[in-house]
Amino acid sequence: MTSKDDIRDFLVSRRANVTPAQAGIDDFGGERRVAGLRRAEVAELAGVSLDYYTRLERGNIRGASDSVLNAIARALLLNDVERAHLFDLARGITPSSAVQEDLRGRSNPDVRTSVQRVLDNLAVPAVVCNCQQDLIAGNLMGRALLPQHFEAERPNLARFIFLDSRARDYYVDWPLACSLTAAMLRYEAGRDPLNGELTTLVGELSMRSPQFRKDWADQDVHEHRTGTKAYRHPEVGEVTVTYDVFAIPGEPGLSIITYTAEEGSETADKFALLSAWAATHNQQR
Repeated sequence: MTSKDDIRDFLVSRRANVTPAQAGIDDFGGERRVAGLRRAEVAELAGVSLDYYTRLERGNIRGASDSVLNAIARALLLNDVERAHLFDLARGITPSSAVQEDLRGRSNPDVRTSVQRVLDNLAVPAVVCNCQQDLIAGNLMGRALLPQHFEAERPNLARFIFLDSRARDYYVDWPLACSLTAAMLRYEAGRDPLNGELTTLVGELSMRSPQFRKDWADQDVHEHRTGTKAYRHPEVGEVTVTYDVFAIPGEPGLSIITYTAEEGSETADKFALLSAWAATHNQQR
């Protein structure tokens, strides 16, 4: 998935996002033919020649030293996730062959029994995802929080968000959910450019979703760590949750995502309703 085009598009997009004022460059009102910084300005800020930076931006970045990459990251005001993505693109970093086989062998994996026990003993909604956002497992509350997602034969967060019409109503801020999802997929593509399942997913979404094509073209990257999400649940109404992502030791590429609510909040009350609904719904199956 990584190519000279990926590197070029990422650097050009980041350069376009930085204004002269943000970079501390005096701009005396002259007309600028490009959005953001000029190549020469980035080169000067990074302490490299214009010719060298131009070659880097055209995708000839293999072999660039860490100091040069860090200097470019500083010049472009990259955040830590964008910086990591730049290094991934430059190095073509992929997991070891053994890990790659483990990741790519998970066309429809299950988590080990002990991990499922952990999920089942959590008092909050929790699910397990892989890097291409397949929903691998979940506890009763997790499946109840994301009921429409789990209806698919192979549940996948990205496919639901971009391809299922119900997602526009389920996600309170659907455009934000779309942009963050595309950014997460791009980040994972940079980390593991040989992941065939991820490549296939990106290709499918690109063909079937105009919204994905738009968000993918933005070149944004995002690492799923922690934050808040707002859902319109079909049974209990609108809930605002805090999510946290935890890597699973011994399960390369898999993470547990937990969803919690502040004690005494409206969402906490709705979680109690959701738990009762989940138990009843589960008995009826």
